[in-house]
Amino acid sequence: MQYRKNNISILGYGCMRFSSKLGKIDLEKAEKEVMNAIEKGVTYFDTAYIYPGSEDALGRILEKNNVRDKVLIATKLPQYLCSSRKALDKFFDEELKRLRTDYIDYYLMHHMTDYSTWEKLQAIGIEDWIAEKKASGQIKNIGFSYHGNTKAFKQVLDAYDWDMCMIQYNYMDEHTQAGREGVEAAAAKGIPLMVMEPLRGGKLVDLLPAKAKAEIAAHPSGRSAAEWAFRWLWNQPGVSCVLSGMNSIEMIDENCRIASEVVADGFTEEDNAMIDRIKEYIQQTTKVNCTGCRYCMPCPVGIDIPALFRCYNHMYSEGKGAGRSEYIQTTGLREESVFADKCIKCGKCEKHCPQELKIRDLLQEADKKVRPLPYKMAIKIGRKFMLKKKS
Repeated sequence: MQYRKNNISILGYGCMRFSSKLGKIDLEKAEKEVMNAIEKGVTYFDTAYIYPGSEDALGRILEKNNVRDKVLIATKLPQYLCSSRKALDKFFDEELKRLRTDYIDYYLMHHMTDYSTWEKLQAIGIEDWIAEKKASGQIKNIGFSYHGNTKAFKQVLDAYDWDMCMIQYNYMDEHTQAGREGVEAAAAKGIPLMVMEPLRGGKLVDLLPAKAKAEIAAHPSGRSAAEWAFRWLWNQPGVSCVLSGMNSIEMIDENCRIASEVVADGFTEEDNAMIDRIKEYIQQTTKVNCTGCRYCMPCPVGIDIPALFRCYNHMYSEGKGAGRSEYIQTTGLREESVFADKCIKCGKCEKHCPQELKIRDLLQEADKKVRPLPYKMAIKIGRKFMLKKKS
């Protein structure tokens, strides 16, 4: 195993996908897997308040095997449920109890989407609360997990003296969400950056186009689709840790092998060309040839054009439900979101598009597909719940 910052293993254990049996976490199986990972040098274990049973299972496993001091626990405050200082204490105390510990190594503000989410936390005294918890030793490091665009990520990153951050990142998200620019911004601050969804929930393995699968199978390196994705991430020195939802001994062994071999900046020209070809095969299934350059932005009425097109494309490369769910998560629930049906058809976006896309028409087409009636209702309910005014 390798470690780039603060004894954080470059391979992290994503506990959201612990093995389950009959709808509940299979504690006996999860224990064998967690202990196998620890024995192979994995130190970083990631969970969250809203992952059903995950914190409790991790706490039980660590306590039973007396290995709390060998790992770094990362868990998350459900900030979208917090409307008061009292709520901060309630959730944090419950997490300590579930995890059977008296301190958290890395505590994250969960699912930050834009700067306004941080402002709401400031309004209920989050900065004083963090200072008190760090002074008491109950929180060792503070950070945030993020879904949103690059601009908002950098705003949140600059808003506080964070100890770390976590983003969704993989070779298909190189220029979306926080993106490579976000990775480099975190690296410039010298803080650890953790990566979630390195395989886009397995889609960069299971849902690859046939051409991509065939080329990977024929490559003389013998690398699997997953190994290509992991190596692309670890090739970047700004990536401190890549999370994997490992739920088999074989998966843990394989990922640990890769993590022991990789070298930052070790990709050859052919390696980069291989990734480019895989991306090209995936992009051949896309509906809108949008590169995410954001030259079309800002939209005069606030529509996030690239985000909508990205999710529209994902409907056809990864499944309709996946694309629509991503739109809800990364765009639909942002406080500042403006939906495409508000387009005033001014045409400013089209004047700046390097791909010469007919953006005004494509916006309406994409919006109808991404937000059919059931999803419009889901977004409306979700916004009412997650964006309620903080008192």
